[in-house]
Amino acid sequence: MEKKELAVAALKNGTVIDHIPSESLFKVVTLLGLKDLPNSITIGFNLDSVHMGKKGIIKIADVTFPEETLNRIAVIAPTAIINVIRDYEVVDKHEVEVPDELFNIVKCNNPKCISNNEPMRTHFHVVDRSNITLRCHHCECTVHQKEITLK
Repeated sequence: MEKKELAVAALKNGTVIDHIPSESLFKVVTLLGLKDLPNSITIGFNLDSVHMGKKGIIKIADVTFPEETLNRIAVIAPTAIINVIRDYEVVDKHEVEVPDELFNIVKCNNPKCISNNEPMRTHFHVVDRSNITLRCHHCECTVHQKEITLK
């Protein structure tokens, strides 16, 4: 019996986001607004990974994102690795970094917070990078990674 493997076409130019925890993959898709892009996008879900068990990967053709945009995904996918591709070659590869502050990305879990009751942007301070713990600037509510709801 011959074994066959499905292969995804190589990316000529664009961005590959690898090592996304499977449970965070579609949150990353939402956070980056990928459903609104006209570009070719390949999404791999629950792929085998030696280091993670299962992982997700996203390939976006002909798009490079600003560093600030990519670092936003560190809140929900801190293990993600960014690969920038040009002419089929990786020209930049790096891990995402959790920024010091997050604006308009995460919803506060406190229903009484002013950011949930007034038309204003949310603002969080990162208090623990390794365990992804955030503190609301407005009400000081603490939000842990598993509790994060995207705005």
